[in-house]
Amino acid sequence: MKELEQDNLSQIVAENDTVIVQYMAGWCGNCRLMKPKFKKLATETANATFIMVDAEKFPESRKLATVDNLPTFATFKNGSFVNQVQTNKLEPLKALVDEVTSN
Repeated sequence: MKELEQDNLSQIVAENDTVIVQYMAGWCGNCRLMKPKFKKLATETANATFIMVDAEKFPESRKLATVDNLPTFATFKNGSFVNQVQTNKLEPLKALVDEVTSN
C-alpha cells in the first residue's frame, strides 16, 4: 500500500491493471479507523495496487471518483473507474475489493 505523494492518481490507474483507493483526510476519524484495515486488505490481496489519497491535497485525483463523504473507497480496472463505496466498515470494503479482484 502506498500513499499518494503528488496529484497523479490518473497515471497510477493508467499504469496498473487493478487499483483500489482510499480517499481520506487527516482530520477524518473514520479514515484513521479504516487505514489499518485497508493496509491489511492490501497485504491479503494479490494483483491489485492499493493507494491512499488525501482528498484535500489532491483535487485532480479526487475527481476520478465521486468523493462527497470520507472515507470513500474506489476501484479502477484497466484504466477505468469501476465502483465505489463510502463506509467505515470492513465488509462493504471487502465486497468492493472482491468485485474487481475475483475472476
